[in-house]
Amino acid sequence: MPEFVRIAPGALVIGRPLPWDVFDSDGNVLLRQGYVIQTETQLEHLFERGRFKPRKIDLPKEETFEDLRQRNPFAEYAELLSTLEATLNAITSRDPSSQKRLMGLSRMVERTCMEAPDASLALVHLYSINPTIHEQILFYAILSQFIARQFGLESKRTSLLTSAALTANLALVPVADQLNASNVILSDDQRTVIERHPNRSVKAMEAAGIDNKLLLQIIAQHHEKADGTGYPEGLSGSDILPEAEIIALSERYVAMITKRAYRDRMNIADARRLISTLGEDKFRPAIPRALLELLGNYPPGVLVRLDNNEVGVVTQRASRARGTIVQAIFGPRGNRYSGTFERDTRLIDYMIRDHEEPETMPSMDFSLLWGFRS
Repeated sequence: MPEFVRIAPGALVIGRPLPWDVFDSDGNVLLRQGYVIQTETQLEHLFERGRFKPRKIDLPKEETFEDLRQRNPFAEYAELLSTLEATLNAITSRDPSSQKRLMGLSRMVERTCMEAPDASLALVHLYSINPTIHEQILFYAILSQFIARQFGLESKRTSLLTSAALTANLALVPVADQLNASNVILSDDQRTVIERHPNRSVKAMEAAGIDNKLLLQIIAQHHEKADGTGYPEGLSGSDILPEAEIIALSERYVAMITKRAYRDRMNIADARRLISTLGEDKFRPAIPRALLELLGNYPPGVLVRLDNNEVGVVTQRASRARGTIVQAIFGPRGNRYSGTFERDTRLIDYMIRDHEEPETMPSMDFSLLWGFRS
């Protein structure tokens, strides 16, 4: 039997997917990687009985690397986050491996989005109730990828945009959770930190030896606005790179659907309406339009109630060939199905009645809804 290690308190968090398979002391699988812990009782049970097999993650030996595994965004979610955290820490500590790490991470994100687009978009909606700063940054990169392709940005610039989205908020990481948890008006010092973070992120990148001019320009501009009211330089119109506007819109959308101490999260329908008003004064009109086209009325990962009163998770966006596809997980009386049932929402019994806005997401392995197998 392989060597297993007890799970330390604090290693697992309610509402977050398991970063690895969990075994009992005899090596039997208790829960698969990607399962979302929902209750304190489950958590205590895992700390008491659970074991895991540590994985050694080697740094890429080349400037870029190829990972040929099938992409399962849910199973890889924890690894993406830990790799992101390690990459940002490397940059801030001026580690010589910083550029290699960033390129490797960017390629991981790109390939995941390319190979599992609906599931990758679902991460943003399933885990956006109360995300950490690293989760938010990962969401920015995922959304920026998709918006860029919908907008028609060339592939080389899209790759650079991914790296920019992953690092644009580098200088905010130490204080972001504190800012999000505050339910009072920001102090002058806090506003200064926010307004200076684009330039501070650029300086941290340069200090780590990352000097691509376009990459740094995207980061520096990602809070500029088309009407000239942004920061730090007050740029306007075509002086702002489209990549910078794409990151800004990704951040704005994530902020809309995220719960903060001072406000509730916005539902998808209201967020779409607000995005539709952002053309010309804040962004190039084609960029908000690209996001709206990308999301559709019911993006992957949102919960909806059907006309037969079932509740399910949207797994595929509507297309010309089919309607929005929903995997029903709760029956009409609120009973949890032991499995899931695919519903084509073009059919009269399964038409979508409304969005569901849960305080917490259901505890389950979301991989199964998209047909991934461990």
